[in-house]
Amino acid sequence: MGARAHPSGQGPDAAASPSRAHLILLLALCALLFFLGLGTLGLTDRDEGSNAEAAREMVESGDWLTPTLNGTPRFAKPILIYWLIACSYLVFGVIEFAARLPSALFGTLLVLMQYAFAKRLLGPTVGLRAALMLLLNFEMLAIGRMVLTDMVLVFFTTLSIFSFFLAMEGEGRAKRWYWGFYVGMALATLTKGPVGVLVPLLAVIPYLLLTRRWREVAPECRLLTGTAVFLLIAAPWYAAMFKLHGTGYAASARGDTLTRFFSVIGGHGGTILFYIPILLLGFFPWSGFLPSALVEALRERQDPQRALQTLCAVWVLGVFMFFTLSSTRLPHYIAPLFPAAALLVAASWDRSLSAQGGRAGAASFWLTLGVGCLLGLAFVGLDWGYQRFNAQIAQEFPAAAQVDPGWAPTAIGFLILVGMGLFGYAALTAGRAGLGFGIASGLMVGIALLIVTVALPRFNQYFIEPPQALAARAGQALDSDETFIAYGRPKPSLLFYAKRRCAVSTPCIEMIKSGEEDKMRPLLERSRQVLILTQERLRPQLPIPASDYPIYMREDGYVLLAKKPVF
Repeated sequence: MGARAHPSGQGPDAAASPSRAHLILLLALCALLFFLGLGTLGLTDRDEGSNAEAAREMVESGDWLTPTLNGTPRFAKPILIYWLIACSYLVFGVIEFAARLPSALFGTLLVLMQYAFAKRLLGPTVGLRAALMLLLNFEMLAIGRMVLTDMVLVFFTTLSIFSFFLAMEGEGRAKRWYWGFYVGMALATLTKGPVGVLVPLLAVIPYLLLTRRWREVAPECRLLTGTAVFLLIAAPWYAAMFKLHGTGYAASARGDTLTRFFSVIGGHGGTILFYIPILLLGFFPWSGFLPSALVEALRERQDPQRALQTLCAVWVLGVFMFFTLSSTRLPHYIAPLFPAAALLVAASWDRSLSAQGGRAGAASFWLTLGVGCLLGLAFVGLDWGYQRFNAQIAQEFPAAAQVDPGWAPTAIGFLILVGMGLFGYAALTAGRAGLGFGIASGLMVGIALLIVTVALPRFNQYFIEPPQALAARAGQALDSDETFIAYGRPKPSLLFYAKRRCAVSTPCIEMIKSGEEDKMRPLLERSRQVLILTQERLRPQLPIPASDYPIYMREDGYVLLAKKPVF
């Protein structure tokens, strides 16, 4: 391809056998960490429950154009994620595994794409490290196992930026990669709206300005035809939404873009420093080496052999700064920068853990140890915090008053502390970068397996499953013209488990918040059966006669009340 981003002493001329072994390792780890127990945890609220249920309603109604939630049009996310989940339902059934499958699949594809790209440009060793660093961190492991748009978004924005770089650095037929730049942006836009365009542009435009390469790229990037391809892919669904729903869709789209940037939505605010600890913890155990890698890449930005590192540095900073300036902040918003962060740290790993790293390498090492030790102590102290704030936790999860977190958090904490000790030993004894990398990677695999096989099943049993089991029983007991009320904090996941047919005039579940009891009274006057799902502590707040309804079923602090006997 003629790409000129090879660091000295490395290149893409690896033998087939190491590459095959690397692919087997990556596939095995992705299968283990993304797919193990993927369907055993109940859907969390709000996003997982909303996304999974909207896709279920799509399959049930046969309307593959307008997503709905509880029978009402849902414009919060574009269509692609719902199509992916709905197709998964058609193959595997409407179950948690099928809902999460697109995230796990695209997470696997992302890791493999990262490896192929980095191996091609930086050699097989850096390629493997870049792929493993992208896989083995808290943020990517989490979003790869959840019913969210983010993993699909990250895949397509990364595809777009990688395609741009390959086209820019290549010659001849390699220029065709520019089409991937536009196609990736279009599919990302169908996944999460304008952010699908913004992320690639936040990387590409500042890079071209910083390196003064825009004059070189502008004539060859096929801007007009590429824009036409982008519109051909992304525009039809948006046009259909405007035609079908008019100003309603326009107002919703504006609320989920401009309003989200300039105002706090759903209480998800935080200070302007919000993403610093999120990045340090979410990208652990590699995050401590990111600052020095960023500085090094920007300092050598005019070196054509380090063009990829420069692009990655701009990519990380652009995405980080954009979402920092946004008023609405959530941990997974900065996920699109993780592929670039992994590439940067992987490319500088050997240097950082050797004498050549100097003071910057030493600072990175101690920052990593500091973050790791704090994280380990936090896990060890989780039981104390759980007991200290048990009353507040029990407001949301009633079973918290009767159960403790179990032994897994303490074990994870000690595992992190021991892992950091071993990592420190490896790094301080003749700069054994390879051993240090292996220890850090093994640490993350161990943590992930403990969380998936021990911590999450216990959390699910006592904190997630109880109301969902009652919702499933209510859905089985009720006829289509009977009423199901969920009282308290809205939990969209209950819709998924009740599996009732929805319509605008007849929601699957009447969701009524605390303080809105007046909305319940007309529903109680209906002649047919009424079931009410709520926390047992909220039962006295129900309006009469609902507060006197007998308990049909009880589950770990939740009750299902029935107006009439259930047979």
